[in-house]
Amino acid sequence: MLISVIITTYNTPSFLKQCLNSFLYQKDKNFEIIVADDGSTKETKELINQYSNKLNISHAWHKDDGFRAAKIRNEAVKISSGDYLIFIDGDCIAFDDFIKNHREISEQGFFSRGNRIMLSYSFSKEILTNEGNINQISIIKFIYLRLKKDINRLLPLFRISNYPFRKYKMKKWEGAKTCNLGVWKNDYLLINGHDESYVGWGREDSDLVVRLINSKIYRKEAIFSTGLMHLYHKINSRENFSRNDKLLNEAILKNKTYINNGYEKNESI
Repeated sequence: MLISVIITTYNTPSFLKQCLNSFLYQKDKNFEIIVADDGSTKETKELINQYSNKLNISHAWHKDDGFRAAKIRNEAVKISSGDYLIFIDGDCIAFDDFIKNHREISEQGFFSRGNRIMLSYSFSKEILTNEGNINQISIIKFIYLRLKKDINRLLPLFRISNYPFRKYKMKKWEGAKTCNLGVWKNDYLLINGHDESYVGWGREDSDLVVRLINSKIYRKEAIFSTGLMHLYHKINSRENFSRNDKLLNEAILKNKTYINNGYEKNESI
């Protein structure tokens, strides 16, 4: 089974470079990468071209017209070839077992929700100036970083293959985000993908998860298996959040599943 990794980015090539580097070290090589580029300038395209001989990588791009993560993720899925999709952000760095463990957790009828470690500005700067393999960082150093508050937690580092509570939040949408989310492509298409009505930061990923659960595609925890590291950056503008929050509440109240303004446009429905 080919896995398609959808990496969302916007004008942060230094972050994207570290993200892509982390996929050079994956134990499981049966994957492709689609960079979902929300209107970046040519530097991002040039960076992606540098990886064309190192990774199975493609570039989905649209014109910069504000924060349109939902739309560019749909565009990325359209050129993907895998049966299973993993969504992450271009400011995240994967450990070498990321693909392997997402594959092992994937199960028909479920989407998989992973977690992440938030990095401080200083540790992010260290990572960005280091071309090394993050898998060589020892657990002792991670403990030291935690004590210094350079990382916010340690749990995403640990691996528990037989973790017994993977399905204990099956109908809970809160906390599931597309910075680390696995879903079968057929299930993604069943609900018509991301709702492109979400413009500006926030809630487009929650909407996706709500509609999956409403369609009886339930949540499976990928914690203690697929933890990522998230590089520090300034908080995105939240100016459209209240509008997007209203859209999400509507999706919850109306028990939405399939939407018209998504992967395919169905104006007549």
